Amino acid sequence: MLRDKLLARLAREGAVPDHQRLAAEVLGIRGASPELARRLIAQALVVEDRREVWSRAGERVCARAPATPGVYVLRDEGGRPVYVGKAVNLRRRLRAHFANRRWRAIKPEMARAADAEWIEVGSELEALVREQALIAELEPIANVQTGAPALEDRAIPSSLVRDVVVVVPSIESDSAELVCARADGGWLIQRTRRNGADLAVHTKRLTRFFASPLRDRFDGPPLAAIVFSWLADRGADATRLDPREHLRARLAAVLRDELLFVERVDQRTEAPVRRRSR
Repeated sequence: MLRDKLLARLAREGAVPDHQRLAAEVLGIRGASPELARRLIAQALVVEDRREVWSRAGERVCARAPATPGVYVLRDEGGRPVYVGKAVNLRRRLRAHFANRRWRAIKPEMARAADAEWIEVGSELEALVREQALIAELEPIANVQTGAPALEDRAIPSSLVRDVVVVVPSIESDSAELVCARADGGWLIQRTRRNGADLAVHTKRLTRFFASPLRDRFDGPPLAAIVFSWLADRGADATRLDPREHLRARLAAVLRDELLFVERVDQRTEAPVRRRSR
């Protein structure tokens, strides 16, 4: 490694090393003044020290990370958020972040990553919403966009911009995630068991979210545009319900359906529509 080579040469040079020669022969920088060469050598040692810390942190993080979909937060040594991202495979994505080949071109803020935490998810939609919610909440220094996505910036059919409950898989096999979006931008994710054991209390919560005068207390950043955009594209075959029409009964029927997540069940109209999911 460069650090080991520099330290070995400095040890051989003795008390008064020739920094210009070291800069030329080890760093490949010729013509530097004695003072500039000294600073370049010192900077190279600091960078290489940081690389070892970063590499060891990557080894620890990747050893713990599951090979499941999820949303993750990279943090520095002080626990401050550096970057928020999502992944189909958390372990593989984090290994890519900490791969040795990345170091030469790594951004200074990403080089500060020393630890990671994550939330495992069961669907792409949940990952998209949770990622944006964390970016808005934490404002990590390495993420380019930290504000909520604007509805007018996305090509979404007006027919999709309406209150909706999207039923998607959960990380827990006996449950489903209810991703709720309001036309005014509000959003909510509620995990519920498919056997209906907690459906009564969860339906009440969803009803408050959509209809209560106090519904603003649910709101974080307005991320419903992500849900509508996903439904217009990759989520076109997702099961969804109209929250204003017999919500508890329709949710119970959908959750009991053995073909949930295999076929689309669209109960936004009086006559439920079924078709094979892609």
